[in-house]
This record gives sequence, structure tokens and C-alpha cells, in this order.
Amino acid sequence: MEEGSKIASYKNLIVWQKAIEFVTVIYKTTKLFPSDEKFNLITQINRAVISVPVNIAEGYGRESSKNYLQFLRISRGSILELETLLLISKNLNYLPIEDYEKLTENLNEISKLLQGLIKSIQNKIAIS
Repeated sequence: MEEGSKIASYKNLIVWQKAIEFVTVIYKTTKLFPSDEKFNLITQINRAVISVPVNIAEGYGRESSKNYLQFLRISRGSILELETLLLISKNLNYLPIEDYEKLTENLNEISKLLQGLIKSIQNKIAIS
């Protein structure tokens, strides 16, 4: 990021911290899925959930706000992918409704935080 940025590290971003915690929750959840989904749904879910904090971190390390914004949008896409995969998991009865609701609530919180960060970066670009 450009000099003068108020955030010293992506690790200080609440959205990144919550996304990291969510990775652990999702991995523990998918361990309970049927083993025949190991190379299908489980892999897809795990890749999507990892993509959220990884792209936040990678984008932070880019040299421009426009590049950072692109990586944040990739994270947002991964959130939508994960939302869809969790719904499919619930519909296949791999995920109890209570767990699905709690996971989607956490995911919605991460999504809102990410959207706030995206708007902040967009405003920074508009001002420059």
C-alpha cells in the first residue's frame, strides 16, 4: 500500500482476522462431511474459504490501491462461492441447519467488513 496508510499490516485488519478464524471453523466442519466428498465439495469449500484471507493479504502487498481493490473483489467472489457451497452442503444434509445458519451469519459479517474495506479503498482511489 502507499505510504501514509493508517493500517501497518493486513494482520491488523479485522476482516482478515475474522476470515482467518473462519478458515479454521470451516476446516473443522468439512472434516465431518462424508469421505466420498473429499475430492469434491470438501476441496471446493476449503479452497474458497482460504481464498478470502489470502487475497486480502496478497492485495495488501500490492503497490497500488487499484491492484489491492482487485484482490479484495476476488475475496468477495470467494465469499459468494462459499455461501453457495454451504447452501448445497445444507441441502445435501451434510450440514445441520443450525450449523448452516451460524456459518452463514459469520460469513455475512465477514462480507460486510470486506465491503466496507472495498468502499474505503474505492474512496481513496476517487480522492487521488
